[in-house]
Amino acid sequence: MSLDIIFEDDYLLCVSKPNNVLVHHAYHSRNVADEDSLLQIIKNETDLKVYPIHRLDRKTSGIILLAKEKEYVSKFQELFTNNQIQKTYFGVVRGFSPDVKTIDSSVKGRDANVHKDALTALKTLANITLNIPVKPYDSSRYSLVQLSPKTGRMHQLRVHMNKISHPLIGDAKYGDKNHDTMYADNFGWKNLFLHAGKLEFTHPFTSEKQSLKANFPEDWLALFSEFKWKNPLN
Repeated sequence: MSLDIIFEDDYLLCVSKPNNVLVHHAYHSRNVADEDSLLQIIKNETDLKVYPIHRLDRKTSGIILLAKEKEYVSKFQELFTNNQIQKTYFGVVRGFSPDVKTIDSSVKGRDANVHKDALTALKTLANITLNIPVKPYDSSRYSLVQLSPKTGRMHQLRVHMNKISHPLIGDAKYGDKNHDTMYADNFGWKNLFLHAGKLEFTHPFTSEKQSLKANFPEDWLALFSEFKWKNPLN
């Protein structure tokens, strides 16, 4: 696997994580022998030991920040906790989503009994109707959405899109299996269509303004071509 490095300086390494790659293995993970985590891939290709600043789900692709020293992590994490970093994700969802919408709905935390406040801003960029039946309809409708999470809860975007009845395509946990099967059968696209596309922030050590972008994976580029949708990162 070839590592896509977006930005690097003395403090920070920013890379684009592929779909279906864990950022790091959990302690005593049974998968350690079967697959390399992102941290292991980085170590193998650059010989750098880096420290994750934030999370991305295994199935989500896109931009992730990693500190080069453990003591740098907290300074970067303050950007997230103080809402001083602008995160922009892109998703493909079932149905025609609202033009704009603020989703203010609590999400279960890592402790499943505790709900935490969660806020997401949604903007619809494009939509399409396909003459491909998906039960119970004779055709199928989809939207390209831009999602800006204002909080950082686990699975927040996936849960929020499900809550407004526009689940993300390829989301086995919160999505719609019938539509996921249609995408796989007709186009060969089996990954989750959720991509962390942009991060914008002021570097806490250099004070430089950073606007970082992670290119879309191949499935996305094929979808843009098939649906004649404009690539929002171009």
